[in-house]
Amino acid sequence: MSNQFSTQPSLSTQTSSSLFTLTIAPAKVIRGSGVLQAAAAEIASLGSRPLIVAGESTLAISRNNLQPILETQQLHTVQALYSPDCCEASLKSLQKKAKEHKADLIIGVGGGKALDTAKLVAHQLQLPVVTIPTSGSTCAAWSALSNVYSEDGAFLYDVGLSRCPDLLILDYDLIKTAPQRTLVAGIGDAIAKWYEASVSSGHLQDTLIIAAVQQARVLRDILLQKSAAALKEPGSEVWREVVDATVLLAGVVGGLGGAQCRTVAAHAVHNGLTHISGHGSIHGEKVAFGILVQLRLEEMLQGNQLAASARQQLLKFYTEIGLPQKLSDLGLGNITLGELQTAAEIALVPNSDIHRLPFKVAPEQLMAAMVSTTAPIESKDMNRVSPKGMSDEVEA
Repeated sequence: MSNQFSTQPSLSTQTSSSLFTLTIAPAKVIRGSGVLQAAAAEIASLGSRPLIVAGESTLAISRNNLQPILETQQLHTVQALYSPDCCEASLKSLQKKAKEHKADLIIGVGGGKALDTAKLVAHQLQLPVVTIPTSGSTCAAWSALSNVYSEDGAFLYDVGLSRCPDLLILDYDLIKTAPQRTLVAGIGDAIAKWYEASVSSGHLQDTLIIAAVQQARVLRDILLQKSAAALKEPGSEVWREVVDATVLLAGVVGGLGGAQCRTVAAHAVHNGLTHISGHGSIHGEKVAFGILVQLRLEEMLQGNQLAASARQQLLKFYTEIGLPQKLSDLGLGNITLGELQTAAEIALVPNSDIHRLPFKVAPEQLMAAMVSTTAPIESKDMNRVSPKGMSDEVEA
């Protein structure tokens, strides 16, 4: 099992004659309030025997909202639970169910992991796929990428898919029913695009990568300016704009820029944390914390004052909307030094996206950054910061 990115050259080393395939966007996006009913005919145009993949919390939504609509189109549907995660066991089970049902279409309903599972099953069986997000927690409904985890929720590897979904249905009424925490997490996941893409790709001259980086900046600005108001008024126009940003515009950045613009240190930290944190926090929350770690590394190892200022700005923003600022906010207040080291070592594996940073990072430096995300800006040289001398139980 290897990270799919590890087998491909980084975009920065490709020449103009290199073969480079982009999976930019879904074939069609339908968005609006109450659009699920209107989208039934579009779904029917893709297949007549759909397998609906959903999680435990979204099976009822699918059963009550989607299945009756599909039956009006004379579609023969079967529902399947992905469990316990987007893991190899779930994928094998769902492939078997799809073949038994003679499915000619996969429909994913739910959050990021449900949609990743549906996309990957469709990719493996070479079937069309429809994504119906039930929250604004990620851009999984858009992207040609699936993350695979262990049955315990530890990140293992990602799979680049042959194309983006054939149809994305963004129904604001459906998104509105999700817990607000999921949209807050989606804001954290989406805003990371700027802090990662600007570091990994801000210096590149490829036209579409330039466009992706600039879109990431626009995405950041929308979220910084509108998130607080959106969270106070679910269903309002500004709320819909923020949902569009987390589900759609975040996907555009990865679609235009490819892997190079998608992830750097923030997502690498997320991957490491999944090996010690279980299910106490969700994807976007870990990524949001990872942004602070990345900025802290830039301060410590480069003396980067812009990164220091950006971290302070984000700390204020996180306080305002409720994103985690330190390990204890992720339920890791009693993390041991050994567990912290495990997370750091996994974040730093040879094929990790953290190596897209323009400097090398040692495990002890990453550990130091992870326990000092809320530190005040210091003018003195931060290169000597290390976790040496910390007790076995880390103060987080």
